[in-house]
Amino acid sequence: MFKSTFGAMALLTGIFMVSCKKENTTAQNTSPKINFIFHFDSTQARLNALGQEVTVGSGNGAQSPVFNKMSSHYVELAPDQFTALGAGQVLYKSAETTAGGSRAIDFSQSKLAGQDEVFLSVPVSGVAAGTYNWLRVSLAYQNYNIQYRFMNQLLQGTLASFIGFNTYLTTYKVKDSSLTVNGNRSQGYWAFESNYLGYGFVSSGQAPAGATTVPNPLFASSPIPAGSCVVTGMFASPLVITGNETSDINIRVSLSTNKSFEWTEVANPGTYDPADGDVPVDMGIRGMIPKVL
Repeated sequence: MFKSTFGAMALLTGIFMVSCKKENTTAQNTSPKINFIFHFDSTQARLNALGQEVTVGSGNGAQSPVFNKMSSHYVELAPDQFTALGAGQVLYKSAETTAGGSRAIDFSQSKLAGQDEVFLSVPVSGVAAGTYNWLRVSLAYQNYNIQYRFMNQLLQGTLASFIGFNTYLTTYKVKDSSLTVNGNRSQGYWAFESNYLGYGFVSSGQAPAGATTVPNPLFASSPIPAGSCVVTGMFASPLVITGNETSDINIRVSLSTNKSFEWTEVANPGTYDPADGDVPVDMGIRGMIPKVL
């Protein structure tokens, strides 16, 4: 009788524990999240590093690329314009490594997202209640299609652009072709894949230090380190976290791609002519507007 009763109690205890575990797992899966969504807009204002509207620099050409993928390295919510970098709600920081010597973003572990795709989801419960007026996103990698001229023909190529402070690369793919680096590359490193008559050609290079535009309208009250790519943008309407949210919060992070691919113009004005000496000089995003949907 004792053995029978003990066995029944053990069985009930086991069922209860499994049931609790399933309920906890379900609760975690259904708890509200903040979803950050990339949106690329070629009609958005074209800003300089100070957050002011600007035209293309003298002697340069530029075009609005068509984005395939992008990755971020760091995401932070800031209550106001005086919140120092890192003093807000830091929501994400991607993996880093010293395999290439100095500290660098580990590109092999980067999460890529395309147009209107979620690039980061975090539980609302992990964000302090309050009102947030600013978003900071450190952008790390871009992959987009651009037009170029070769043999008097306008063709389409693909550019891989690394705009993070420093990136460790092993082997990566531009479009169909792969490049092996096994080392660090600083901000402004790029690779371009063209295709002519069915043959793929890949070239790579390095933009000058400090040439990558990183818009920060808060440069006076909340500066960012030189060489980083922490783009700062003001919410269209403040993000308010009460701590009582019951559903997801979706935030569209609209990035200005308005003539964001810029090159030094050597050959034909208005077109990118890599075979004739045109070289990428600035691949920075030209502004950011986060909006709660």
